[in-house]
Amino acid sequence: MSKEMQELQKQWHSVMQIIHSNANVVAFMNSRVGQYLDDHPFVALSLLMFIAVSAIPVGFFLVFVVTTAVMACIGVIVMEGVVIAIGGIALLCVLCGLGALSLGVSGVLSVSYVALSTLVNYWCASRAQMRKQDANGSLPQKQPGLDLSANIAKSE
Repeated sequence: MSKEMQELQKQWHSVMQIIHSNANVVAFMNSRVGQYLDDHPFVALSLLMFIAVSAIPVGFFLVFVVTTAVMACIGVIVMEGVVIAIGGIALLCVLCGLGALSLGVSGVLSVSYVALSTLVNYWCASRAQMRKQDANGSLPQKQPGLDLSANIAKSE
């Protein structure tokens, strides 16, 4: 591994140690919700994606509510309830869509992670086996059960 990559890995490890040693994080991870999310990483990733993606629409809705409250102070009291109700329904629809989007993105990320980690593990295992064979000075040998031409010749 290159020196820059090792330095980056050390920095990442120190940041993770700081996060995991925080008293609030420790208290959360010891709670029932924290233990559930620790046991179910797909749910944790989906929740994280939903919170991150839904922050902007919720912020816009809160600005919208404050604006309509200011307008109500000016004198448009009748319209305030209707406008906030319509805005709330629109926010609910947006949040439902974002929930579905976050589940989809989490699913794609989870499948990609599993596929890539499997490929990397297979690649590393095959390279390690090739190095072992090179160190022994032997050529890769065929396994007896996989040689179909020899089995066909024996049966004839």
